[in-house]
Amino acid sequence: MRELLGLALRRNPKRAHLLVSNVLGKHVPQRPATVHGAGVRLGRRVRELLGDEAAARAVVLGYAETATGLGHSVADGLVLAPYLHSTRRPVPGVATVGGFEEEHSHATSHLLLPEDPGFLASTGPLVLVDDEFSTGRTVLNTIAALHRRFPRDHYVVVALVDMRSPEDRARLDAFAADLGARVDLVAAAAGAVHLPDDVLERGAELVAAYEAAAGAREGATAPTGPPAGPETTRVDLGWPEGVPDGGRHGFTPTHRACLEAALPAMATRLAAALGKTPDTSAAPGGTASADAAPAGTAPAGHTARVAPAGHTAPDPGHPAAPDAPAASAAPAAPAAPDASAAPDVPAASAAPDAPVPPAAPDAPADDPAATPRRAAPAPGRPGGEAGGPGGEAGGPGGDAGGPGGAPGEPGGAPGGPGAGGAPAPPRPLRRVLVLGFEELMYAPLRIAEALDEALDGVEVRYSTTTRSPVLAVDDPGYAIRTRLTFPAHDDPADGPGPRYAYNVAPGAARTAASTPSSPSSTRPPTRPRCTPRTGCSPSLSAHTDRLVLAVVPSYRPQTPPTPRTVPERQAPPMHQPSYEPLRGPDFSSYAPEEVGWLLQDFSHVTLEAPTEEREEAIQSGGAHYAESLPVEYQPNERYQELFRAALDTSAARIARAVGAVTEIVLAERSPRPVLVSLARAGTPVGVLMRRWARHAHGLDLPHYAISIVRGRGIDTAALRWLADHHDPSDVVFVDGWTGKGAITRELSDALAPYPDFDPRIAVLADPGRCADTYGTRDDFLVPSACLNSTVSGLISRTVLRADLVGPNDFHGAKYYRELAGADVSEYFLDTVSARFAEVAEAALADAGRLAATDRTPTWEGWAAVERISQEYGIHDVNLVKPGVGETTRVLLRRVPWKILAQRGAGADLDHVRLLAEQRGVPVEETDDLPYTCVGLIHPRYTRGATGADGKTVGTTADKTADKTADKANTANTANTAGKAAGRHERTVAAR
Repeated sequence: MRELLGLALRRNPKRAHLLVSNVLGKHVPQRPATVHGAGVRLGRRVRELLGDEAAARAVVLGYAETATGLGHSVADGLVLAPYLHSTRRPVPGVATVGGFEEEHSHATSHLLLPEDPGFLASTGPLVLVDDEFSTGRTVLNTIAALHRRFPRDHYVVVALVDMRSPEDRARLDAFAADLGARVDLVAAAAGAVHLPDDVLERGAELVAAYEAAAGAREGATAPTGPPAGPETTRVDLGWPEGVPDGGRHGFTPTHRACLEAALPAMATRLAAALGKTPDTSAAPGGTASADAAPAGTAPAGHTARVAPAGHTAPDPGHPAAPDAPAASAAPAAPAAPDASAAPDVPAASAAPDAPVPPAAPDAPADDPAATPRRAAPAPGRPGGEAGGPGGEAGGPGGDAGGPGGAPGEPGGAPGGPGAGGAPAPPRPLRRVLVLGFEELMYAPLRIAEALDEALDGVEVRYSTTTRSPVLAVDDPGYAIRTRLTFPAHDDPADGPGPRYAYNVAPGAARTAASTPSSPSSTRPPTRPRCTPRTGCSPSLSAHTDRLVLAVVPSYRPQTPPTPRTVPERQAPPMHQPSYEPLRGPDFSSYAPEEVGWLLQDFSHVTLEAPTEEREEAIQSGGAHYAESLPVEYQPNERYQELFRAALDTSAARIARAVGAVTEIVLAERSPRPVLVSLARAGTPVGVLMRRWARHAHGLDLPHYAISIVRGRGIDTAALRWLADHHDPSDVVFVDGWTGKGAITRELSDALAPYPDFDPRIAVLADPGRCADTYGTRDDFLVPSACLNSTVSGLISRTVLRADLVGPNDFHGAKYYRELAGADVSEYFLDTVSARFAEVAEAALADAGRLAATDRTPTWEGWAAVERISQEYGIHDVNLVKPGVGETTRVLLRRVPWKILAQRGAGADLDHVRLLAEQRGVPVEETDDLPYTCVGLIHPRYTRGATGADGKTVGTTADKTADKTADKANTANTANTAGKAAGRHERTVAAR
C-alpha cells in the first residue's frame, strides 16, 4: 500500500486529505510503462472475472479527471471493450446521455457525452474505473443514475486501491441487493485511512497557515517580469486521422488498433524534436543541468522549501523524492511552516519493473543521485534561490563535486554563464518529462511509453496537470513536494481557472515534452493558451532547458448525432398509472383548467424537517434534498409588503417576457404546444404562458406540472402518461428561470432515452445563458421567487422517496390548505395578466428580435459558478446559487453563508437584503458578477452552521482566515485575509 500511495492536504471543505497515487500518472511523475501497466493488469483481472464471452460485451467507463487514463488502460487489458470517460465540459452538438455527482470532489458534476447515443445501451457488464474507492458514494451515484436509463445485471468496479470502511462495504452490498444486480470489485490493493474527528478543521488550519506563509515568501521573492526560458519547439505528431484524443466521446477497439499502429512514428517525430540542440542562452538561472534529477523529482539532496502557488523555490537542503512512498498511510501533519530543514536523504531512482523501487546501490559516478549537494541559502541572501548569480549547477563545474560554486557562490549559474561567464555548452538528452493536460491522460501516456522505447539511455517520466488545488509542502514524508500554477491551456465551457502541475521540482527536468490538447471541443476554435510565452509554457520553461509542444488534436464529432430510438429495455419498466392528474380545488388553489398536476398527494405525510437538519443530511450524503421538505417559511407583513411592491413594479416586465417566450414557442416549437411546467417554480410561468396564448390567439393550451429532481431525473411515469395522451413532439417543458443550468442539464440527461420528447426548455428569464427559448436574459426579480407555496398554488416542492414512490408511480407533493389565508397565487397571476394588453406590441417585437438572434447557449453562468466556487474555497458548484431567484431560494430554504451582490444593484435586491438581515447573512458587493446576485449555501454540513438564534455564523475557514490575517498584520507581512485571497470587495452590512 505504501508503495502505491502517499498522503497530502487539499483545499476542500468536504475532504481534507488526498490519497496521492504513485502509479496513476497524475500528481507524481512516473515511468509510463508503470502507469499503463497498472491499468492493463487490472483489466486482465476483470477479463478473468467475467470470462472471455462477457468481457467481449463489456463497456468501460472511467471517471474524470484523474482516472481517464487509468480507465483507458483497463479497457486495453480487456482488449475488445469500448471505452468512455466522464467529463465536466459540456460540448455543443453532442447529446448528454447521462450524468452523476461526485460529492466530495472540488468539481462535482460529471457528464457522459458519447458520440453514439447508444454507446451504453449494450446488455453486457459495465466496468467503472476510478483511481480510489474511498466511500463508494460516487460509484453508487453513477450506477443509480445509469441503471435508470441503461439497466443491466452486472457491474464491475475497478480501482487502484480500496479504502472503504466496513460500513461503506455494507452499504454497497445493500445497494446491490436493492438494485437486483451483481456488483463486483477489483482493486490492486486494499487498506484504510484513519482520520481524527476534527480533520476538516485541522486540515483547513494547516492549509491556511502554509499558504499564508508561502504567499508572503512569494511576494518577497516574486520576479518583476515574465520568466525567461528556452524557446518552445512545436512538433507535428502526425496524429492518425479519425482517432479520438481520448475517451470523452468514446474510444473503440478499432480506434485502439489505429493508435497502436501510429505510435512508433509519433515517438520518432517527438524524439527528433527533443534531440535538437537547446538554446541555453535564454535559459534562466535555476533551469536543469545535464545531470539534473528525473523529471518530477528534485536532484538528489534538493527540494523546494515550501511550494507556494505558482512559484516553487528550490532548497537543496532536503531530498525531493515524490516517487518514494509516504512514510505512513495514516495522515501525519507536516512540519510547521517555519520548521527547520530535515536531514539529507538520497532521492530514489526508478527501476523498470517496480512502481517505486529503491535507489540502485551502484550508481555511476556521473549520476547526481550519488552525490548530495549543499543546502541553498535562505531567500534574500546573495545568490540565494534559483536565478541568483551562482544558483544550481548548470555552467561548467556547476554540478556538485565540480570546481564551480554551490548556490550563492560565483561560478555555477544554472543553464547560464559558468565560472568564466562563457555560455554553457549543449548537453546530451538524458531525461524527459511528458506532461499531459487534465482529462487528456491516455494519449500523452501512450506517446510517453512509445518515446521511452525509442530513446535508449534516456529516462522518460509522465504526469498530467490537474484543476485540483493541493497543498505543496517540502517534506520527505509528504506526497506533494512542489506545485506549479498556470491558467487553463484552452477556454473550456465549464469555466477558466488555475491549473496545477505537481512534483515538477525546480531544476528537475532536463527536457520536457508538453502534450496539451488542441482547443477544447467545448468551444469554437481559438488559439490554445499554452503558447511559448503564455499559459503553462513560462511555468514549465523555468524548470527545463528544452520545451517541446506536441499538440494532440481534439476530436470533434463530425456531425451532430442523429436522435436514435433507444430500445424499450433502457427505460425503467413502467405501467400506466391508474390515477389522473390532480387539479384544484382538491389539489392546489389554482383553477382546475389552469394546470393538471402529474403528482401524488402526500398532504397526509409528515415530510418537513428543520432547515439545519436537512442541510446537514444533504451535504453529508445521508439524504437527498428531494426526500424531505423544508419547513415552509412564512414571511412577515414587512416582507409581504415588499413582495406586493415588487410585483407592482415588475408586472409589466414579466408580462412582456411571458409574451415573448410564448410567441417563440408558438412560432418555433408547435402551433398547439402542450405546456409541461417543472413543478413548482415553473408552474406559475406555465399558467401565464397558457393565459397569453388564450389572450393573444384564442388558444386553450393544455398545461401540466411534472416533477424533476437533480441527480435523480424526471418522473418517468408522468412522461409515459404524457406520451399516452399527447404527441410527445408537441410537449414544451417550461421553467421559471435558469441559474447555472443544473436542471437544464438534468432535463437533457433524463430525456435521452425518450427521443420523441424535445429536451429544450422554455424559460421566462435565462440569465445563466443555458437555454435557447426565453423571454429575456436579464437577471431581475420575478416576484414568484420571493415566496414558496403561497405563490405556487399552495403546493410544496416535489418529493421522491423510495418508501412513498414506486417505480410506476408519480412523484409526490403536499397541498398546504392551512395556508390559504396567506395565499397570493391568483393575485400574482392576475396582476401580471392584467398588463398583457399594454405590453403586447413590445412583446411581439421582442419575439421577432429574438427569432433573428443567435440564441445558442453559451453556459456563461456555469463558468461563473465554477470561478466563484474556487475563489471562495467552496469547491462544490451545487452550493453556489446564481441569480435573484436562486438567491431568494437559498435564503428561504437552505442554510445561507453569504450573498454576493452586484455593486449598485437597486430595488431588485430589496427583498434579498431584507431576508439576509433577518437571517444574519452578510451581503458582499462586487463588480465582476454576471448576475445581479449570487447566494452561497453554507459549505459546512453540521448544525454548527447556524447559531442558537438561527442566524448564520462563520465557517472554520473564515475563522482560520481571520486568525491568519491577524498574524499577518502583526508580522506586517500581509494585508487582510480578503486581500491575500485576491478579493477587494467591500462587505456590506445588510440594511
